[in-house]
Amino acid sequence: MDDYPLLNLFWTMFWFFIWIMWLFLLFKVITDIFRDHDLNGWAKAGWLILCILLPYLGVLIYVIARGKSMTQRDVKQAKESEAAFQSYIRKTAGTGSGGHADELARLAELKEKGAITNEEFEKAKAKVLS
Repeated sequence: MDDYPLLNLFWTMFWFFIWIMWLFLLFKVITDIFRDHDLNGWAKAGWLILCILLPYLGVLIYVIARGKSMTQRDVKQAKESEAAFQSYIRKTAGTGSGGHADELARLAELKEKGAITNEEFEKAKAKVLS
């Protein structure tokens, strides 16, 4: 233990931590490259080659150039996953269709969007409640 001072141990741990964090970022970037439907095949190949040949610089350039859109794609995927999960729960629980409350909520949403008038809303509401 005398051959390896404590400060060197801390530096080794620091660089190991940085390397692990870079690996996480690299996997995130590669996942994002394949998830992006706006990029064509050549652009995806170019980003992959850049990230493989110049790993640290390539990942840094990707995050600087496309970091904001990475966040947007993450949020979009999270919303889609949540919607699919909620749909699955409704379907499994049997409350997805046919319920009066769901029908009234759908009618209210159509009225708010302007898809139906107040008269149409009242007629449909009366029909649902009867």
